[in-house]
Amino acid sequence: MRRLLALRVRGELTAGHVRVAADALGVSERTVWRWLAAASRDERAADDPGARAPAKTRFTITPEVRGLLALWKGNVRAVHRELVLRAARQSPPADAPSLTTLHRAIRRDLTPGERAGLAGGERAARKHDVFLARPRPWRNQVWETDHMQAPVLVDVDGKARRPWITWFTDCATNAITGVAVTPGDPSRESVLAALRSAVLREEPYGPFGGLPEKVRVDRGRDFLSRTVTAAFDLLDVTVEDLPAYTPHLKGTVEGLNRAVESMFLAALPGYARQPRPGKRASRPKDEVLLGFEDFTARLLDWTVWWNTQHRPAPLRGMTPLEAWQDDPTPLRDVPATDLWTFTLEDVGTRTLTTRGIRFKKRDYVGPWMTGQAGVQVRIRFMPHHDHRIEVYHAATGRYLGPADLADQATDEQISAVRKARAARARRLKKDLEASQRERYAAVNQPAAPQRLGALTTAQAEAELAQAADADLAQLALPDLIPPAAPPADWRTPPSLTTRTAPGRPASLLSESVPGGLPGRAADPAEDGDAS
Repeated sequence: MRRLLALRVRGELTAGHVRVAADALGVSERTVWRWLAAASRDERAADDPGARAPAKTRFTITPEVRGLLALWKGNVRAVHRELVLRAARQSPPADAPSLTTLHRAIRRDLTPGERAGLAGGERAARKHDVFLARPRPWRNQVWETDHMQAPVLVDVDGKARRPWITWFTDCATNAITGVAVTPGDPSRESVLAALRSAVLREEPYGPFGGLPEKVRVDRGRDFLSRTVTAAFDLLDVTVEDLPAYTPHLKGTVEGLNRAVESMFLAALPGYARQPRPGKRASRPKDEVLLGFEDFTARLLDWTVWWNTQHRPAPLRGMTPLEAWQDDPTPLRDVPATDLWTFTLEDVGTRTLTTRGIRFKKRDYVGPWMTGQAGVQVRIRFMPHHDHRIEVYHAATGRYLGPADLADQATDEQISAVRKARAARARRLKKDLEASQRERYAAVNQPAAPQRLGALTTAQAEAELAQAADADLAQLALPDLIPPAAPPADWRTPPSLTTRTAPGRPASLLSESVPGGLPGRAADPAEDGDAS
């Protein structure tokens, strides 16, 4: 290397010399040129070409570089530009690392998980973590539950919607113990419906079921609602509330969410994540969507297939049904009538009157109420199913019977009301969008935002008059009939003196009470007039 360096100093170094040296050393020509550049800066580098710099002078990743990587979402080139600018602004100017050195330091000092986390956040970093597998428990020791929005468009009353699936799964056998499908957003009613189907072991829910010892949830407000937690307490089931953003702590149900999409939902018509041709990914106009009833039937059939024929890898060749039947752990069952009672929302006590039971400002009646007026009852009902309530005796807890909404509207009336509400919502949305649509002038120099849209004086006055007519507070006329003037011996602020009617007698106030106002002697003139 010193010979090549001497040739370079004398100006006699050619590409042939470098090629011969590269072949002899077993490296590329570019490497030899880089060694020569390092030896030109420091002749000691010629004695040991390619040697790494000492660790104390090696560029390392500092907290400043970490912050820049997070700021620029892992863009190393942008971080390098920022480091070069900061080094040039120092006095005296400092040396910035090269882009290659920065890449090398990032690969050396940061783990793949740290690099992914600085670029994409904690969720991206979690993909590089190592998780321990829990010991496989016995059946019904632990269940996991979750909501999942199916990526499939389904025809619900003429509208394309993505239904939600709520299910419970047993961690020991990977069996789906209960499931409920909701056309719209799920609620505590969805959880209770899935819980009933999970606990009952009679047809068509069996043979899986019984009461679990523990249920894992993920801080969902539906799973932690007062009604659901009260039901779990009555059933003597422990609820394990997992920390937020920790899906790996309930991996059984999360794995089921991924499996149902790739194994079942992806093949259904209306699958929302299907790759589409063209520049804009849109659904074909001639695509026929499944009805909600048909979708639910197919999902339940797939659930039966999963439980009876599918062989998950953790079960080592067994189906969930075989693993369930092979487990001798005794089961805790609950009668269907008691389970129905425990999974209803309790709204307190009411008094049964001759008009029935008053609940939510509406009357509920039932044929069993004859001769029961005056009895204190307790009301339970399924959330959002307010067309019927279940009535129990307040003192004994005995079930009395159901009560239906009196004077319930017909289906045609309900449909008309919903259409009117939808039309009103569309009009309101259109008005709000029109009022909030503001345009600003485009600028190519720093300047304050300039609103666009000119109005004539007549247009502004007309719009303000229309807004004033719609404001009931401005329609009020409090000064149409001014108040009477106060008595002469009262101290009236000057600001209120002009707002009274001077022509009206001041004794009207004292005439309203015999003998005048309390604590004030009556005027003799007023007494004479009164007599």
